[in-house]
Amino acid sequence: MKDHVGVNQFYSRCITAAVAVALLLTASNASARYASIVVDYESGKILHAVNPDTRNYPASLTKMMTVYLAFEAVRKGRLRMNQPLKVSRQAENAIPMKIGLKHDTTITLRQAILAIVTKSANDAAVVISEAIAGNEEKFSRLMTRRAHELGMKRTIFRNASGLPNKRQLSSARDMAVLAQRLIRDFPKRYEIFSTAVFEFHGQQYYNHNMLLATYPGADGLKTGFTRDSGYNLAVSAKRNGRRIIGIVFGGRTAKARNRHMRRLLDSAFAKIDRNAQPDNRVADGGALAPKDRPARLASMAFALPTKTNAGTPAAGLNKPWGIQVGAFTEKKPARKAARKAARQLRKANRKVEVMVAPTRQGDDLIYRARLVGLSQSSAAKACKQLRRKKVNCIPVPPSQL
Repeated sequence: MKDHVGVNQFYSRCITAAVAVALLLTASNASARYASIVVDYESGKILHAVNPDTRNYPASLTKMMTVYLAFEAVRKGRLRMNQPLKVSRQAENAIPMKIGLKHDTTITLRQAILAIVTKSANDAAVVISEAIAGNEEKFSRLMTRRAHELGMKRTIFRNASGLPNKRQLSSARDMAVLAQRLIRDFPKRYEIFSTAVFEFHGQQYYNHNMLLATYPGADGLKTGFTRDSGYNLAVSAKRNGRRIIGIVFGGRTAKARNRHMRRLLDSAFAKIDRNAQPDNRVADGGALAPKDRPARLASMAFALPTKTNAGTPAAGLNKPWGIQVGAFTEKKPARKAARKAARQLRKANRKVEVMVAPTRQGDDLIYRARLVGLSQSSAAKACKQLRRKKVNCIPVPPSQL
């Protein structure tokens, strides 16, 4: 009988220990799925928050830190945007999404960043990690250390891409801090997040961030998805000179996540318009203090002025709105993309004019493929029509032409 009691006590203790271990493991991993935050970029004040400090799986929002460290390496002179980077066997074998990089070939740093921004390419993320730190494991430690220095205290990175890892965790608040720092620290390079289309080896890759095409004023940042994370999104949008940043973790579907983000952004802009005064900041060291603000934010998407000497936009057109259908490193494919989109719109009796607008992104010259001569409503309708044809499209207001 005593032996029987002893066995029961032994098993009871084992079960108790197992439960305790399970609880500890659960506590170390993501503890909720849905979280969101919307932040005023200038002040760092919170306009909306639900579970902002809950640790969740960031998925491909992780790549925002990969790009941040790439920009930082360029600023420090360790890499150049046009520098060819060698593709390793590890990069070639990365799990999709990817652009199919092959071992012993090269890709420039700028192309790798564009592949991340548009296609969310995991192979490109591995290439960048190896170029900066030698291997992805060392790079992930660098990511975590730099994140903590930026004020992202609840973030741990385990890889450069956001592929599933139970110990790779972040929070909505931390991702808002990272978005702020990307814009503030690299105002010129940040423009790359507005790229609608990236062409590489004859293949076009369209930006997964559909808010660029469907939400007026949106100009970046990144989407993310894994089965455990749900559908994540980080977005920056600017209206009437005010910029806000929105983060959503754990959307049920991409469409539901995008609809939810639009509502959050609309509500936040309305709150700003009512001169609301939220009373808490993003994070110690993370919010932009007045002394840290740049004297002038660089123009983001569609930055190049196209006014005539008379000051009228787009060569005297009386309908100053336009649309953008791509951004390219060469003028010829930009003009080709614009003409193709123009032909599709003219079939629907929409009169437009082709315009290729060069603009600087850091040291690089980018050609934006645009169609001009539209009213605000017709620009929105034109983009809707083009998206049905699988053409990414962003309405361009007069202030950005």
